[in-house]
Amino acid sequence: MTSRAARSEKFGAFEGDGIIRCDACPVLCRIRPGRAGACSRYANQDGVLVRTDPALTLAHAVEDHRPVVAFARGEWDGELLDPSRAFVTGVGAGTTYPDYKPAPFIVGATHAGVDTVTVVTEGMFSYCGVKVKIDTDRHLGPEAAAVRVNGEQVGHVTTAEYGSQMLSIGGVRHLTGGSKKEGVVTCETLLKLCGAEPVEMTIDGGHSVVVQAGRAPIVDGTPERRMRVGCGSATVGIFAQQWLGHVDEVIVVDDHITGVLSEHQAGKVLNMPPAGIRVRGRRSTPGRYFQVAHPGLGWGGTDITDPLGIIERIDPKVAWPGLRLLLTSTTGEDALWCVLDEALKPVPAEMPEAVRMVVDRIGENCEPSLCSVLFMAGAGGSLRAGVTENPVLLTQAVAAGEVRVTMGGAPVYLWPGGGITVMADVLRMPKLSFGHVPTPAIVAPIEFTLPRALYARLGGHMDQVVPVQEVLRGLGDDLRVETWHPANPWPFPR
Repeated sequence: MTSRAARSEKFGAFEGDGIIRCDACPVLCRIRPGRAGACSRYANQDGVLVRTDPALTLAHAVEDHRPVVAFARGEWDGELLDPSRAFVTGVGAGTTYPDYKPAPFIVGATHAGVDTVTVVTEGMFSYCGVKVKIDTDRHLGPEAAAVRVNGEQVGHVTTAEYGSQMLSIGGVRHLTGGSKKEGVVTCETLLKLCGAEPVEMTIDGGHSVVVQAGRAPIVDGTPERRMRVGCGSATVGIFAQQWLGHVDEVIVVDDHITGVLSEHQAGKVLNMPPAGIRVRGRRSTPGRYFQVAHPGLGWGGTDITDPLGIIERIDPKVAWPGLRLLLTSTTGEDALWCVLDEALKPVPAEMPEAVRMVVDRIGENCEPSLCSVLFMAGAGGSLRAGVTENPVLLTQAVAAGEVRVTMGGAPVYLWPGGGITVMADVLRMPKLSFGHVPTPAIVAPIEFTLPRALYARLGGHMDQVVPVQEVLRGLGDDLRVETWHPANPWPFPR
């Protein structure tokens, strides 16, 4: 059995020979003495069902920024932490399955003269997944293509955003709607992504990518460095004035919108003469071209490795020998300087310093390429019933903004419409916030904070409200304390 802190739970059934049947989730593990269940979150300790993880309380820093007293098992007396600065999170709290049970902790506190209640639990989420934002203009795979881990589909490519590729990973169909192996691999993938661990994925018809929250993506073994400054058209518009007088034409290669300076409105406003260089692709508006090449890992997210291949023709009636041509990508990582010879053929040459400075400035304006992972889940029956006997009232109060929802203290984005569907940045949640049950489903912390009077009106479990001081004392060795994430808003009145 795990050696981490353990506290007894008021559920489970004895089955003889010291075996306890755990009913913390639908799996109903039969746990022998000294052993843990399949989720490793509950164990049988001398005939008592215990929670193996310490509950996490976050302490808001005091104004003089003195460090929070570190958790030391056996030394906690419940008085080392000012209760007004304590926020009991759902991390390590336990779950509410089956539906009728109140949440593990319903904490009463007074903040800024307001009596509040925080309902604290770990939700078991079958309807959950992550949205992954990958800052790169590299083509990872076609839209809607399957994303696989160890050969199993765990998600798909969704619509690209400005400078980023997007993946949707997880969801109930992959967790429960496919084979057992697909569900297990999907659950393992979500756990690693939510824990900010690296996961290697392959995309059908595309490439391999290693995703890790807060780190640069690795595409086909090569770490990405820069997020593009903008599309080709935007890059032309941003830097047109700085190129004026140093170039006669600039082509910014981009998979989506390739820009051509002399044709672009920016070039027209600067009175640049036409250069007579026509690029491949479908002309949209002046100086903006679509579909100049196929998607890929080359220049600007295309399959181009020789940028001169993007030129369809050069008009001898317009172009002239000595014309100065710059081709660059949207990140400035790829750039080529050419001068037209007497036959109007682009000849590579050494890039002038003034032009190089602008290309370098493109790179300077590119933000670092990172992966972002947002956990997304819907709060269902057992979770809401753990808050109130009439769950729809909680849903309505959350939608009305009367209840603050957090996950491990981190703020969430609440989707409009029915239900309680939330998204949270995993990097703003405490470490080790996530677990699983082998149904399979993800276990994640969630907290509902609201005025005590409102909680009573919602039909909350008022007889289960415990003052925060008693919660802290009662946890004893089973409590760990960490400092509040400085980027997260304090959920109580200040």
